[in-house]
Amino acid sequence: MIYTCTLNPSIDYVIGVDDFKEGQINRTNNENMFPGGKGINVSRMLKRQGADSTAIGFTAGFTGDFIENFLAEEKITSDFIRADGYSRINIKLKSSAETEINGQGPEIAETQKLQLLKKISALQEGDILVLAGSIPKSLGEDFYREAARIARDAGAKTVIDAFGNALKNTFSMKPFLIKPNHHELGELFGTDIHSAKEAVKYGRMLLEEGVQNVIVSMAGDGAVFINQESAFIANVPAGEIKNSVGAGDSVVAGFLAGYTMHGDVKKAFRQGVAAGSATAFSEDLAKEELVRQLIEKITVREI
Repeated sequence: MIYTCTLNPSIDYVIGVDDFKEGQINRTNNENMFPGGKGINVSRMLKRQGADSTAIGFTAGFTGDFIENFLAEEKITSDFIRADGYSRINIKLKSSAETEINGQGPEIAETQKLQLLKKISALQEGDILVLAGSIPKSLGEDFYREAARIARDAGAKTVIDAFGNALKNTFSMKPFLIKPNHHELGELFGTDIHSAKEAVKYGRMLLEEGVQNVIVSMAGDGAVFINQESAFIANVPAGEIKNSVGAGDSVVAGFLAGYTMHGDVKKAFRQGVAAGSATAFSEDLAKEELVRQLIEKITVREI
């Protein structure tokens, strides 16, 4: 089973305004609400590619009810721990420019943290735990390391999609996969990364620190995959970018959906790049049909 952990999920309230004017009354021309959070995005994209998962983490209040009900309608299993207060609402305003206002989310009590870690300790060999997104201040930036250690001791694989110290702290736990973009990879080493060759160089340095597989998103220049056996580069297909939210999460979901199906990292990487591109070309997370169409337009070659 794949478990996705979202510590601070949200309702993403996405609104369009033709010509937003600050300090005045503005009216929307379209609006939608979706459950948000990187782990939740991974679960939703896994489902669209035929892979089941269980979403865990924390929800709270009536907004938490919305998140859980929405996932249930999409036939995604959830097993959240209820926190006090309410899950946050993130406003994503699309006008001549895109503006985001993100809420804070609830405080997580120590007893609730321990409940989540207990769930993680019940994972079994063959399970995969995806730890994705920001960590609430009440949990401390070392939480992913602690969760990854517990999952590792239970025999499960871990996937980390975070940045900064929250990501770096997990390397000694030998995560199965991490997915930084080229900016985030550069920040880990105090440098800028401009090419696939540089991404491979620094990706291999992550392998020396314990990471097993690395996917580096290179924006319009494609993506790079590195592990101890191989290094691959994939192109990204041409298309109109409509959505900046969830593309990276879709790469993770596509890779895991492919990998759990056939165990071939090259094919899984190709599917991940297709899924990420498909979401970038969609208003919401991509549908399976578009992912399948784009796979045919992606070439993966060894570098």
